[in-house]
This record gives sequence, C-alpha cells and structure tokens, in this order.
Amino acid sequence: MIQFQCAKCDAKPCRTEKYPEDALPLFCPMKNAGEVIQEALRRYDRSDLRELYLAATIGEREAYERVRGMNVAVRPRIREMAEFAKRINAKSVGMAFCVGLSDEAKRAVEILEGHGLAVHSVCCKCGAVDKTRLGVPKEYKISDPERFEAGCNPIVQAEILNRAGTGFNVVVGLCVGHDMLFTKASKVPVTTLIAKDRVTGHNPLASLYVRYHRGLV
Repeated sequence: MIQFQCAKCDAKPCRTEKYPEDALPLFCPMKNAGEVIQEALRRYDRSDLRELYLAATIGEREAYERVRGMNVAVRPRIREMAEFAKRINAKSVGMAFCVGLSDEAKRAVEILEGHGLAVHSVCCKCGAVDKTRLGVPKEYKISDPERFEAGCNPIVQAEILNRAGTGFNVVVGLCVGHDMLFTKASKVPVTTLIAKDRVTGHNPLASLYVRYHRGLV
C-alpha cells in the first residue's frame, strides 16, 4: 500500500483548481485514492456533517478581516469556539480538563459564559479512583507507589458530559491517550482548546522550532 505523504509535498497542487497530473507526487492521495475522495465527498450531503462543515467554514472566514488590503486574523481560538457554538445553536458546551490546568479551565469557562453559553466542566480526577483500580501497576504512580494516587478518568468525563447533553465538547490539557479515550467515548464532536505539553508550557509548536529541544524530540 502506498504511504501517503502530504506533509512532504512542497508544491501543494491541491490548492489550485487546475493542475497537471504530472504535478502530483507519487505519494499524493489525489493520484492514488480518487475513489476514496469521491466517496468521502458524498458524506457531506448528510445534514449533520454539512451543518458542522458550514459552521466551521463560515467561522474560518469570519476569523479574518481585511486591513489595508491584507487578510488579518482577528479571533483567538476560544472566541472561534464561542461563535461556532452560536452558529450551530448549541446552548451548552462541555469541557474536559486536566486538574493541572484548573486555572486555565476556569478562565476559559468564564469567557464562554460571557458569550451566553452554559458550560459543563468535568475534572480529570472525577471519581477519586486510585490508578491501580484502573489497571495501572503501582510502580507507575508518579509519587509513592504505596499511597493513593487519583487516576485520570477520561471515560467518566465523557459519560458525565454525555448525560449533560452538550452540543460539543472541549478538551483542555488532557494527557496524550487520555484525550483519545475521551474523544472515543464522547457522543458529540470534540475540539481542543489546549494540548498538554509539560515542557513547553502547553505550546507543542515550540519543539518544532527551538533548537534546544532537539535532544528531547
């Protein structure tokens, strides 16, 4: 099977309406997965997917303003989330956050509430369950292996928000893997406000650019 490598394509012919076939690299999905693309395009005819796509694309446009002949970004991500919620008529939003980002979660909730949204927020330690109860050998606890250490509980977070009937859910700093479990268990679409990165102050992009991180990545 061909390994698709769009990240290694510098030309990005997919951004143009007309492109010569020989401009497509061998690893390009448009060259090797045309049937998949056409099948996927038909899925946008589903009303639920079209609603999300339309709201997202309108939000993309409204995130820019024309200033002195140039498109300038004017909305931070959290504002985009608030406007997106209004666009799909979501009355409430769920927030699954890491206990280590409690302050950030509180600030985010206040902003979303300022836009008229009800926000259901659930901490990752909800349930107060020891990690060993969740199948983690005690030697993998961060602190004393013999003492109680509350485990992250992304499935509980998702189920509580499922019961709350949120329009969509927001991840704030869940661990890699825990965010996947949360997303998998959530019955509504999930987006991310903060991606946890303990080294960079939750700015994962830094490791792609800062030469001092080369030995870490």
